[in-house]
Amino acid sequence: MHASQGRSAGLGLALASAFAFGGSGVAAKPLIEAGLDPLHVVWLRVAGAALLMLPVAWRHRDLVRRKPALLAGFGLLAVAGVQACYFAAISRIPVGVALLIEYLAPALVLGWVRFVQRRPVTRAAALGVVLAVGGLACVVQIWSGLGFDLLGLVLALAAACCQVGYFVLSDHGGDESDAADPMGVIAYGLLVGAVVLTVVARPWGMDWSVLGGSADMNGGHLPAWLLLAWIVLVATVLAYVTGVVSVRRLSPAVAGVVACLEAVVATVLAWVLLGEHLAAPQIIGGAIVLVGAFIAQSSTPKAPMPGPVAGSDPVPRDALTSAERA
Repeated sequence: MHASQGRSAGLGLALASAFAFGGSGVAAKPLIEAGLDPLHVVWLRVAGAALLMLPVAWRHRDLVRRKPALLAGFGLLAVAGVQACYFAAISRIPVGVALLIEYLAPALVLGWVRFVQRRPVTRAAALGVVLAVGGLACVVQIWSGLGFDLLGLVLALAAACCQVGYFVLSDHGGDESDAADPMGVIAYGLLVGAVVLTVVARPWGMDWSVLGGSADMNGGHLPAWLLLAWIVLVATVLAYVTGVVSVRRLSPAVAGVVACLEAVVATVLAWVLLGEHLAAPQIIGGAIVLVGAFIAQSSTPKAPMPGPVAGSDPVPRDALTSAERA
């Protein structure tokens, strides 16, 4: 009874996390179009979330001594790298397309597992990769010579590559007796990301007056500060926290599959709120990408085996899920 209730609560939290993360690009794009540089929007998001997570960082301050490399890598790749590349990408291509390209990460992780770690992969995982790549070809309309800005596509692919770093770092040390608490890793990842982005984005040159004005959202106008508050409070802090708690109540594989809804949420919200309509082949391709991601993420054996066959979900039980990076 209690296990069933806990699983239901975990599923609800995982859904809340996917919806929260899915709204980040839709809220960020109007700010970018209002005059803020994509890097400045990322800095505002990460710095604001880092300030709110300071109490959590203080509680897990021992991680600085125990896991400095993990915290630095997580901050550089899973926080600063993913978000900077993703926000830069949505300034040039539709939100839904950028996020769908990000979901090539499971395929790239399989490449890491197969060719770097030299571990065999299941046929189901390989099928998931093929489906994801084929679906992506439909999304970007490769038959018409790439219907979107090439640099935007490259930036979205770079975000997917940074996600690979996220998976690898989440797997690193996860089975150790002194494994890092996910909440502490998130808190310090945001702090490290904020420091790095401060150097890269140079926020002292930002046009702060934009935050006092309004931003256009498909013909409507919303206060810029309200959009920023949504990005920091809902699409970052709430999304990370609900995602981490859901992992504790569900298996990482189940939480990762639910996280695939993030791409659906982002695409639908961009369609409704930003007027970014996708053609029928692109919608079909997006569905194929998600199916491929689902197959790849759910193809890891549930129990340790003498010669483990790897899928694309190398995340240990107490680590983070694939949704907790954007």
